[in-house]
Amino acid sequence: MASTAADHLVWKRTTVDGRTTLYGEAGEGLPVLFLHGWALAHRAYKQALKRLVRLGCRVYAPAQPGFGGSAGLSGADFSLAGYARWVEGFLDAVGMDEPVFLVGHSFGGAVAIKFASESPGRVRTLVLVNSVGGSAWARSGSVVRSMAERPLWDWGIHFPGDILPFPQLTRVVPVILEDVVGNLLRNPRGLWRVAQLVRSADLTHELEELRGRKLPVVVVWGDQDRIITRDSFDALCTAIGAQGEVVAGTHTWLLADPDSFGEVMTNVVEVARLARAEEELGAGTRSRRPRQLRSLAGAKPADEQAD
Repeated sequence: MASTAADHLVWKRTTVDGRTTLYGEAGEGLPVLFLHGWALAHRAYKQALKRLVRLGCRVYAPAQPGFGGSAGLSGADFSLAGYARWVEGFLDAVGMDEPVFLVGHSFGGAVAIKFASESPGRVRTLVLVNSVGGSAWARSGSVVRSMAERPLWDWGIHFPGDILPFPQLTRVVPVILEDVVGNLLRNPRGLWRVAQLVRSADLTHELEELRGRKLPVVVVWGDQDRIITRDSFDALCTAIGAQGEVVAGTHTWLLADPDSFGEVMTNVVEVARLARAEEELGAGTRSRRPRQLRSLAGAKPADEQAD
């Protein structure tokens, strides 16, 4: 599908807790907040975000603190909880007055989980794409090794191939380098510190809390991802109570194939849009429980969990 002027993100800046934040914004309709992955920023996802705009969404894509030119968090705030509080401040800064459709990729998924857990009422739907947060790294029989046990060298040997998959090299390299090189030059220590947060992130408690709240959650994972292992994906799905959806691709499949990302999001966005429309008519949350998505393949706009 050809790009149009209407789906181009406009790059803006705002202030969150006295610190500069850069972000992209485009579209009209269902408000979507997209949180990017480690070492990247908002610009690397331009093509994937355009697909959300074309689905009838107003997309906000901030560069999280320490990435893409946004000021980093202070020492006292440097934690997943600190990033979650920053998300709250960002939504306030852009005047968001309704729950958002929240999408998090990789590290952004961990921040999204933490924010959704700590800010009830500000998230309509949560979509986790190859997300950090599952408790397991690897499983051998009955023995489960946690993500905290995963050595740095194991992350390192898989990172280049998953971030820069050879079949899509010419498409992925330019968009990734635009963000990665800038982040490395501006804030190499910040990248290292966030990597340590990722290594130790076990969000089982937060995921189980969201499950109990019955927040609509979709979990998507690329079948060739070696950064977020299959065991980590399975642990996350178990904690959140979602079946999970497996797509073809590596850790950055949504950058390599933005059209597939748009297809995956179509039904989920439509369900959220209809729920929002019902609320605007006064027949939303007062009379119905939150919608639950059993699977992307089976989801239809009218799907709901039975009472």
